[in-house]
Amino acid sequence: MQNSQHIRSAFDRALESLQANMLKMGGLVEVNIMDAAKALEDRDIDLAEKVRERDKQIDNLEEIINDGISRFIAQESPVATDLRFLLSILKVSNNLERIGDHAKNTAKRTNVLLQLKDVENSQAAIRRLSRDVQVMLKDALDAYINRDKELALDVIARDTEIDELYSGLFREFLTYMMEDPRNITACMHLHFIAKNIERMGDHVTSIAEQVVFVVTGEMPTEKRDKADNTSISLELSKDL
Repeated sequence: MQNSQHIRSAFDRALESLQANMLKMGGLVEVNIMDAAKALEDRDIDLAEKVRERDKQIDNLEEIINDGISRFIAQESPVATDLRFLLSILKVSNNLERIGDHAKNTAKRTNVLLQLKDVENSQAAIRRLSRDVQVMLKDALDAYINRDKELALDVIARDTEIDELYSGLFREFLTYMMEDPRNITACMHLHFIAKNIERMGDHVTSIAEQVVFVVTGEMPTEKRDKADNTSISLELSKDL
């Protein structure tokens, strides 16, 4: 019995270490979401560079988590709840890495936008959208720690608001471009940034869905409607 308890204790410590790294990763991603938006609004090249450097830490943590999970599965052959927990950490860390990439892409465009005509109120709108996504992410991670299914479902529902805000920004950018052709290049970059933030919301939603999976053993069954009803899509390359 004592040996069995010792094995269970070692199991739990390993799982807690993986979760701790995932939460550290989440904290860095939260900071990057807001710093990327602040760098854009304040036209702060140094802060934008900090976002890009911090993204390397995020990528390194994902590698540590992936390696840890691979070793754990190979050595311990977990089943049932333990396996479900491990798979959820793997999925959450992957979504965090993708959110981090989108924040980095926002920061990368700060230098470009400094050379272009300022679009009225656009940076403040980007910051508001980023803030909403950052709060969603915080709540999704809190829901994960507390195994709070209801909070996770609330986060999932809030993604519709992000889609609606993005659609509103998209229409504003089209209006600015039609009113003054000098706005076209800047608005295309701003649209790319807004789309990146909207995609962050999708990844946060996937994290919240993992909470439901951990708690119930099943993914949410209710189909999630997307509120992005824009009829035109500006597909931009990252090299713009």
